[in-house]
Amino acid sequence: MKILLTVAYDGTNYFGWQRQKGDPVVTVEQKIYEACYSLFRKEFEIIGASRTDRGVHALGQRVLLDVDTNIPVERIPRALNSFLPQDIVVNCAEIVSDDFHPRYNCVKKTYIYRIFNGEYRNPLERYYTEFVYKELDVEKMKKACEYFKGTHDFKGFCSAQTEVKSTVRTIFDISVEKINDVVEIYVTGDGFLYNMVRIIAGTLIYVGLSKINPDEMGDIIESCDRTRAGKTAGPEGLTLMKIYY
Repeated sequence: MKILLTVAYDGTNYFGWQRQKGDPVVTVEQKIYEACYSLFRKEFEIIGASRTDRGVHALGQRVLLDVDTNIPVERIPRALNSFLPQDIVVNCAEIVSDDFHPRYNCVKKTYIYRIFNGEYRNPLERYYTEFVYKELDVEKMKKACEYFKGTHDFKGFCSAQTEVKSTVRTIFDISVEKINDVVEIYVTGDGFLYNMVRIIAGTLIYVGLSKINPDEMGDIIESCDRTRAGKTAGPEGLTLMKIYY
């Protein structure tokens, strides 16, 4: 029986999502695997929909289990949570078809990137936002966002370690809003390259600081030149919000 979990976690204390076999580092996937083994008392593969990096958070990560169990599916989240640390929570479980795959069946994902934009750091936000003390021009950032929408080659917005057949991706929606001292960037796309959302966020920060003119964004994207985009923003500001099927 294939069971799809929805998982939320604070990534601060973990070396990313992916389980590192033979490596002593602690990952989110490792903790979920251990909880599943404790509950079901058998070894089996678990498959995550998205491989988040060290320090990145999630509210809507999806995880597939393939296990035979007599536990009613609606009771599985509470049962697994009894074996998980407080910074990882399973909040939904559902039965899916035998041919379902959490990565290949995904049609789009939404991420949020949060920036604390104040004169001084907020210690309660230090693990969940990028800190920028100079005032960001949110209107310029909103203008730059329009250039990202649609299908483009985002080669200039991924890390050098990216190994994929194609760097073409589609962004369905991207927006920026400021709530008190926090600037939030929402990005929804059909998929993302390695560090793509963090580089987009870093580029929009440069736009907000007037280091990049928003009207240059179209040319920067078309150039596929990583050196023309902004910095790679820190992992702590990034949260995987939702995965759509």
